[in-house]
Amino acid sequence: MRTDGPNPVKSTTVTDDFFVPELCQPEALLGLVLLAELLVLVLVLAEPMQPGFDWMRLALTSLFVQWIVLLSAGTMCLLRPLLARLRASLAGLGCCLLVAGLTLACTAVADIYELGGPLSRAGEVNLYLRHALISLIMSGLLLRYFYLQSQWRRQEQAELRARIESLQARIRPHFLFNSLNSIASLVASDPAKAEQAVLDLSDLFRASLARPGTLVAWSEELELSRRYLSIEQYRLGERLRMQWRIEGVPEDLPIPQLTLQPLLENALVYGIQPRVEGGVVSVTADYVDGVFHLEVSNPFDETAQTQASRGTRQGLQNIDARLAALFGPQASLSVERRDGCHYTCLRYPCARRMQEARSI
Repeated sequence: MRTDGPNPVKSTTVTDDFFVPELCQPEALLGLVLLAELLVLVLVLAEPMQPGFDWMRLALTSLFVQWIVLLSAGTMCLLRPLLARLRASLAGLGCCLLVAGLTLACTAVADIYELGGPLSRAGEVNLYLRHALISLIMSGLLLRYFYLQSQWRRQEQAELRARIESLQARIRPHFLFNSLNSIASLVASDPAKAEQAVLDLSDLFRASLARPGTLVAWSEELELSRRYLSIEQYRLGERLRMQWRIEGVPEDLPIPQLTLQPLLENALVYGIQPRVEGGVVSVTADYVDGVFHLEVSNPFDETAQTQASRGTRQGLQNIDARLAALFGPQASLSVERRDGCHYTCLRYPCARRMQEARSI
């Protein structure tokens, strides 16, 4: 049986190359408001010292600057899709001119209503020039910071992607070798099953190699692992019994590709293969409070002799490294033995679903 590879799922990450962030987000707005207040304090403290601190002057200046900041953030949010189509230099120049224009407009409103008191003609011109220069300097510095932060983030993502792809490349060969060993054991005893197992392996690898991305949906990782189990089922027969408790996991939950399969392979090599009577491999998974938990258990007999498999050990090490690279220090992979069973457990935070996950 041959089937085409799975339809491409929307990338788990949505890459936004524009260096100006979404300024309408609460975190960004809070940062802009705090930065504006620091600017207000600098402007007020830079004026000639008076016998008493002018709190009214501070309040009016704060109101004036915050209006400019909020108007600028809102306008840039609306124009962001258009600005993102321009080159970075033109987009930055447009943002600076936009902030300067809004500053002059707010200055004109304050001047018309004499919110800062009446001004002479010379004082009025100086005020406009001063506000325009301050807005250009501050917006230029802030945009430069955004640009450098964007370049740093892009470089960090490229290095992370290269590291993960290297780990992924190590998993696939050992996966292939172990699967071929399973098929080889069937060639002499049951050629028909061996032929079917080769076709299953072909389908499995087509699904595995069709996608260049790092994360896949849980449903696809589950299908990939079940195809691997079908190959092993030909060899182990009734000695292999599976128990699934995975009802609480959303189908579109992101998971690193080739995560469950090495855990199952480890369970079969060390828990089922050395036992004449075989045993039950249990897979338990849930998704609670934004954290994904996966546990694979198999029987373990201290007296059973089994040949060490460097492949499965390498697979577990690579899973641990990929989890740390993708999800940070909160991700973990642990192994323990108790009550005659071997448990391999992994967990990682995943607050968003497949279609909404951030780009790696």
